[in-house]
Amino acid sequence: MSRPPFRTRDPLQAAEAAFKKATTRPAEPEPKAPSIPGAKETVSLRIDRDVLDYFQEDGPGWQDRINAALRQAAGK
Repeated sequence: MSRPPFRTRDPLQAAEAAFKKATTRPAEPEPKAPSIPGAKETVSLRIDRDVLDYFQEDGPGWQDRINAALRQAAGK
């Protein structure tokens, strides 16, 4: 009886397959749907208490004031 070969594939083919697997980029996810202009998005943001107190001192609208400060910091 003859024994089957220990290796089932050619070493060159195995090396090429491993290289291809390591260098092939995964498929990119589908792009997000375009957002509605001017729509706001809910996020969770950790802010120091003193900073939050500063923006809340003037009453309602503190979230808009934080947004305006962040927009200015971003250069927009």
